Amino acid sequence: MDINQLETPVAIVDLDRLEANINKLQRYLDEHGIINRPHIKTHKIPEIAHMQVNAGAVGITCQKIGEAEVMAQAGIRDIFLPYNIIGEAKLERLMRLARRVTLSVTADSEFTVRGLSGAAERAELELPVLVEFDAGLGRCGVQSPQEAADLARTIVRSPCLRFGGLMTYPSNDNADLFVGETKNLLKGDGISVDLVSGGSTPSMWEAHAHPEITEHRAGMYVYGDRYTLKSGAMALEDCALKVITTVVSRPTADRGILDGGSKTFSSDLLGLEGHGLILEYPEARIYGQSEEHGHTDFSKCEHKPEIGERVTVIPNHCCVVTNLFNQIVGIRGNQVEVIWPVGARGALQ
Repeated sequence: MDINQLETPVAIVDLDRLEANINKLQRYLDEHGIINRPHIKTHKIPEIAHMQVNAGAVGITCQKIGEAEVMAQAGIRDIFLPYNIIGEAKLERLMRLARRVTLSVTADSEFTVRGLSGAAERAELELPVLVEFDAGLGRCGVQSPQEAADLARTIVRSPCLRFGGLMTYPSNDNADLFVGETKNLLKGDGISVDLVSGGSTPSMWEAHAHPEITEHRAGMYVYGDRYTLKSGAMALEDCALKVITTVVSRPTADRGILDGGSKTFSSDLLGLEGHGLILEYPEARIYGQSEEHGHTDFSKCEHKPEIGERVTVIPNHCCVVTNLFNQIVGIRGNQVEVIWPVGARGALQ
């Protein structure tokens, strides 16, 4: 099938670019002796996760148990869940998952550690737990090396848990200092920090500059988007994910309406102007969205589209776009090669 036969809006992935992106990061991390554990929240597709593992990734990263369950069902056997798992029902699911795959998790509080220990003890399993620390993002994570060391000691003392190392996001100079201080605090206890998991796509080519980081987690690198372009981590020709839309209305000389709105592109701006880059009309600006309409200003374009014309958009944030589509269409050239269901779409629990 030719891509022009696809109904719009449709999310497509250039398979040649996808494969090149996967292999490029894997080669870089291999050259620097850094473990690759890609984050699948970007694509949520088991077939792409297998491509990443086959290229050399040690396993994958998932953000929620639901994502991990989908990936385990598809045959992925090494999964990291860097998220505080709270509540009896989720802990029971976590233990069922731990029986099926090599699983590790994180914690940033004694509350979380107690829950993990109790669940693992009841299930008669040993669970590796990494301490999450805040390297400056202001999200989850212990706030000081002393807190990290104290929590590591708590994990070591907890039944059926094993201290698995440290984890943060993103990798930066603050992380290196934090890890070094934490290691010094734990040295007297005979507790070693064998794994330090960092990550992000914008900083992926700087992973080797952080000597304390032994593992890297990146997600958006497989697809690329406007945010990744802005960071300088990827170039326009690297972007594999695009959304084809149709101009369904031209109410004025300068305004056009696309058949993709917030339910296609999400509302993420991420400091960018407009809601996507139209490749055929780069001077245009998708200045507003309703649920099914992309409100576009074509006033700066020398030539303007006609009603019925199809345009190709690179979204601001590929991760959320993936979660809005039931399927992703893989293409080579202008031909459809594969249609992948987004297997972990909506797996928020």
